[in-house]
Amino acid sequence: MSLDLGTPDWSGSDWSDAVGSVLDDTVALRRAIHAEPEIGLHCPMTTAKIKAALAGLPLEFREGPSTTGLIAILRGQSGDNGRTVLLRGDMDALPMQEETGLPFASTIAGRMHACGHDSHTAMLVGAAKALCARAETLPGTVVFMFQPGEEGYHGARFMLDDGLLADPAPDVAFALHISPNMPSGVVVTRPGPLLASAETIHARIHGRGGHAAMPHENIDPTPIACEIVLALQSFIARRIPVQDPAVLSVTSLHAGGTAHNIIPDTAELLGTLRTLSEETRTAMHGAFKRIVEHVAAAHGATGEAWIDVGYPVTMNDPRAAAMFRRTAIDLGGEGAYQMMKAPMMGGEDFAYVLREIPGAMAFIGAAPAGSDPASNPPLHNTRMTIDESVMAKGIALHCAMATGFLERGFD
Repeated sequence: MSLDLGTPDWSGSDWSDAVGSVLDDTVALRRAIHAEPEIGLHCPMTTAKIKAALAGLPLEFREGPSTTGLIAILRGQSGDNGRTVLLRGDMDALPMQEETGLPFASTIAGRMHACGHDSHTAMLVGAAKALCARAETLPGTVVFMFQPGEEGYHGARFMLDDGLLADPAPDVAFALHISPNMPSGVVVTRPGPLLASAETIHARIHGRGGHAAMPHENIDPTPIACEIVLALQSFIARRIPVQDPAVLSVTSLHAGGTAHNIIPDTAELLGTLRTLSEETRTAMHGAFKRIVEHVAAAHGATGEAWIDVGYPVTMNDPRAAAMFRRTAIDLGGEGAYQMMKAPMMGGEDFAYVLREIPGAMAFIGAAPAGSDPASNPPLHNTRMTIDESVMAKGIALHCAMATGFLERGFD
């Protein structure tokens, strides 16, 4: 997604001075995390860096048994109006070989912060520092959620299951995600579905192998698998409403391979399923299983279908999305906000948090200076880079969203 907007001016915001005092440390932390990326639910080096950066601040810390995720709690000193805000930053990397050539590039082969989680974590640490410096003015509680395992490991769900967000229970939850394909500092979000549910689909067709010159004596699973792929696409085209879409992509079809004249016994399908509502998600789960089993049966074969259930839909509360709009404009002017016209079909495990707590996620543009956002290497690319100065805007946005809700709620 690209936006034809200039760079907004955030310099006059109430948080400029506070952010300026922590920005150098924020950049240094981001680079340190970037150089030592970790994957999955256990990111001990990253957690240690976070703890070191937050040492000495008036924070309560909480950890669970399932991950190296960290909760830091700031209790405001200006009374307690009963409100609690959650701010979340993810901290894991991807299994990719970095090709940016940066002086602080990954020092670990096959791992890279190609999705901006290093900056998300650093911005959240910066926000914690800035908010701690104003603790005496805060009328409620801020919970900082440093979460591993976002890239397919369900880290948010594990932290929820560990009870880390139970006491105090947040009234609202906010998260930021950088994008190198949006102008630096522009905040982009929408009410309702922001990102899709994401799951992995599997199918196995059991036929009967034999000599390829005599297919009538066998049950060839390969054309059956191909027919299943087409039937799935037909179902989406004719049975799923266009205003509540689904995307089903079969990305691997494997059958045989031992010789040119052997019909294999089995064929296997692998792919992904994305939806924007629980209704369509449920419908697609049922259709996938039904189509695989019945098309196979129509040809005398047997079909197995199963789904690795993934992230739910990332659903923004309209009130929280409106807060992002107002706050971004207050901080950076009219050019600092852009409504996302349609959801993206990528997935995000902050969805687990938003399923339990009203809130919203927003993207913040991080296109490097002088670059064309539309042509920059995107997220999950081995050459993805960001404008590090955008982290100042991200910190300010975190702080303003937190204080705004503590003082006024959704009003």
